[in-house]
Amino acid sequence: MQPLTASAPISSPSPHWRAALRLRMANRLLLKFIGVSGFIALFFQGYFFTLRNPAYPVTTMPTTPLDAWIAFHPWGIVPYLSLWFYVGIAPGLLLRWRDLLIYGLWAAAMCVGGLLIFYFWPTQVASRAPETAASPGFALLAGMDGAGNACPSLHVATAVFTATWIDRLLRTIGAPAWLRLLSVAWLLAITWSTVAVRQHVVLDAVAGIGWGGLFALLSHRLSPGMAWHPGR
Repeated sequence: MQPLTASAPISSPSPHWRAALRLRMANRLLLKFIGVSGFIALFFQGYFFTLRNPAYPVTTMPTTPLDAWIAFHPWGIVPYLSLWFYVGIAPGLLLRWRDLLIYGLWAAAMCVGGLLIFYFWPTQVASRAPETAASPGFALLAGMDGAGNACPSLHVATAVFTATWIDRLLRTIGAPAWLRLLSVAWLLAITWSTVAVRQHVVLDAVAGIGWGGLFALLSHRLSPGMAWHPGR
């Protein structure tokens, strides 16, 4: 199978997509696992620092009628926490050291920019709905992801950024449309869950879509060749 170029992306399923998927996911697997885990750990260091040391008084984000319409669902914690697996898929599909580095730098820029917003414009959601106190797992969630650092939702932003790269990389290997749609469904579930478990309000999620979309656009425009070449 000939190497793909940016000018010739696959538009129909390739008969070799499964082999290409296995190759990409297995390549430097340990490095990717350590790198993604370390990235998440560093992010939480910055997250908790800004949460505990805001530069200005904290603003409570307003709710909208849509917030009332989206009911509280305790099981929403499952797609909510699944983000930390989802974020590993896009770097897992990259092959070259250079591509992993560039991807990591774009993701870091998005997260650092979000943390700067939290520091200079700290926000929070109103106190969680009473039903969260009696729901399994929510005490743990409250300890690892507070009600502050709300807008934009970096949970949503990271999911959006990841989803665009998953889609691009799956197209690169000629994966079928249903696999890309599965990724989109996962993204939607994560986005919905941020409101359904009362970690964010709708405005936080909308801002997160915009923030993640901005960095996704910039990363695709300014590093157009990184996803297409399978070099070492």
